[in-house]
Amino acid sequence: MTNNKNCRQAFTQLYHDIEQQIVGQQALVQRLLLTLLCDGHLLLEGAPGLAKTRAIKSLASGLEADFHRIQFTPDLLPADLTGSDVFHPETGSFTFNKGPLFHNVILADEINRAPAKVQSALLEAMEERQITVGAASYPLPPLFMVMATQNPIEQEGTYPLPEAQLDRFLLHVRVDYPDKNASRRILQLVRHETLCSLDRKVPYSLSKLTQEQVFTARREIMQLHLAEAVEEYIVEIIETTRNPAQYGQELSSWIRWGASPRGAIAIERAARATAWLAERDFVTPEDVQKVAADALRHRILLNYEAEAEGITSQQCIDQILVNVPAP
Repeated sequence: MTNNKNCRQAFTQLYHDIEQQIVGQQALVQRLLLTLLCDGHLLLEGAPGLAKTRAIKSLASGLEADFHRIQFTPDLLPADLTGSDVFHPETGSFTFNKGPLFHNVILADEINRAPAKVQSALLEAMEERQITVGAASYPLPPLFMVMATQNPIEQEGTYPLPEAQLDRFLLHVRVDYPDKNASRRILQLVRHETLCSLDRKVPYSLSKLTQEQVFTARREIMQLHLAEAVEEYIVEIIETTRNPAQYGQELSSWIRWGASPRGAIAIERAARATAWLAERDFVTPEDVQKVAADALRHRILLNYEAEAEGITSQQCIDQILVNVPAP
């Protein structure tokens, strides 16, 4: 019990440490921790300047892990991510030089600016946790996370992420503007950081999570009690995305494709992590409802009529949660 408590306290401390640096984005900070706890990948979408990159770097700085940022551009090549075989003429042999994907935490900044070949290089890494170059496969570290950002405003020179890759992200989080009070606190924070930089001082004292603590927390999360009724509730939500007609013609007329089995897995794991962070040993329907939108937003495809009417996947998910009865 003591180990469980210490592990939760370490994650709570990490949450507060990140919250010091990311003002007015509590939901974003929580989603970062959920992704870490669930052994998943995260896609952040929001306008420039909303601290998406800063939030990911803050999480990485609170972990005893390797961090690498990759700026995705149209001229990026797959080998720039995976690494490549290098020929040594003096010995007539090849050696493999590892690419940046072999770090623990990867920031894929503006991921939708890279072409399809580069996107496909991520698929194997994100799902199978390995890299294949030529005839050889190389395992990635046990702690491996891809945290990607994209800008929904500027679409020139971008490449929409393929559905297969979107499905590999545990959560798709929309980052919105902070409120007025948070904006004022951001000004104060930047002034403080600037003064610390000029005085060559460290603005924050950060405690680091060990990788062993992360793996211990993940084990505890999978051991939480999930009632059969809550499990059925998750399954019914996913089934409704695939066969929405049972809950009305309007919902049925919006959805072209529903969520894959990964959607159910994402909801269950994120709901478990939410319950664990709340210091409960069981999962509630409210935990499911809190994470459903971020777990399903990128897994539901709308038809042309819905898009023409301005319907969003968020509206579909809200309607599903209203219609599907909670236990």
